[in-house]
Amino acid sequence: MCLIVVAYRAHPHFPLVAVANRDEFYERPTEAAAFWQDAPEILAGRDHRGGGTWLGVTRSGRFAAVTNYRQGLEQRADARSRGGLVSGFLFGDSSAEDYCAEVAARATDYNGFNLIAGGIDGLGYVSSEAPQARMLADGVYGLSNHLLDTPWPKVERAKATVTEILNQEAFTAEQLLGVLADRKHPEDAQLPNTGVGLALERKLSPVFIDSEDYGTRSSTVISMRDDGLVTFMERSFGPEGVDLEARRYSFRIESDVRLVGLAADQ
Repeated sequence: MCLIVVAYRAHPHFPLVAVANRDEFYERPTEAAAFWQDAPEILAGRDHRGGGTWLGVTRSGRFAAVTNYRQGLEQRADARSRGGLVSGFLFGDSSAEDYCAEVAARATDYNGFNLIAGGIDGLGYVSSEAPQARMLADGVYGLSNHLLDTPWPKVERAKATVTEILNQEAFTAEQLLGVLADRKHPEDAQLPNTGVGLALERKLSPVFIDSEDYGTRSSTVISMRDDGLVTFMERSFGPEGVDLEARRYSFRIESDVRLVGLAADQ
């Protein structure tokens, strides 16, 4: 996952809204978002190489998403899969605050990451590059491959547009998906320097990335309404940003759901 905007209690009827683009190499084997056969309470995509997932929700209203923290091109081969951070929260029953604190204590087990985890009763954030986990106040937050709310152009553009949409009493998932379709490239002077070179910074700079080998694989919108209705809508894309398919799920939060049959950190 390379761009997430989360609105926590920023709308009078939707305590949690998340919009996110997952950017990845097209050749990486991936399972589209669905309820998992071995853990049918979890709705998420699945990474068949590293295990776990990049974003998901559960029928009990748990939500989590992860992004990589970009710091050059080097990655530790012996690091644990960051996707396990998301599936670990979705499978577990720890509070957002406790889980994020526990992740902070073992952050060095992973390559650089950012994790948002919680639900309508509390949302936590933890990064491998920040000293401690924290709970988020009401508001709209943006996250890419640096720390929360780092003002990269695509983060600022997406946050501003999501905020504008949520300032309306009524909005649609399609409007929010439109935020994620923005392919505008910022000027070079606005680009961050994350150690990957100017050409790659340009390639990675839009909200929606399209190229032959790497780009936005999926765009996802999740909304949790104050009456417990959860809507999950996702579009999948191929090389050059070709639209492949769309999926939509909806369900009501069930407080007595129990997760079974899934390793917590796979």
